[in-house]
Amino acid sequence: MTTDDRAAAVVEPPRPAPDKLTEPLWQGLAQHKLLIQRCNACGHYIHWPKPVCRFCLGMDLAPAEVSGRATLYSYTVVNQAFHPYYVDKVPYLLATVELAEQPKLMFFTRLTDCSEESIEIGMEMEVVYEDAAPGLTLPLFRPVGAAARSKP
Repeated sequence: MTTDDRAAAVVEPPRPAPDKLTEPLWQGLAQHKLLIQRCNACGHYIHWPKPVCRFCLGMDLAPAEVSGRATLYSYTVVNQAFHPYYVDKVPYLLATVELAEQPKLMFFTRLTDCSEESIEIGMEMEVVYEDAAPGLTLPLFRPVGAAARSKP
């Protein structure tokens, strides 16, 4: 492999290590679906997945598809890449969004289709899926209507 070949090689993003609890989330993302664990006893969503419902202590938990709608709860600007995949993406926005299905149902994500100047806490967001590498789909969020605003 020549130096030019190595330079042209694609750097893949870091990959998660799914376990029994998180596997449904990653399988759903591969199908462009946002699946969040839900308690079948009390109906509450739980994220990050746990073996026991923190609301009723029930153990009958299963993935459930959510709308992908959210509001921006907080964000930060990342200026230094923590992995080679992100070198050409800095600066970028990392955020916590509150999913619409339940108060305080938080989801940590990267924002897309926006700049720091164009966002504000409490604004409506929607999920979009980034097929980042073969077998790896990431859930990103963008302001609602961002796709329509970006088209000429």
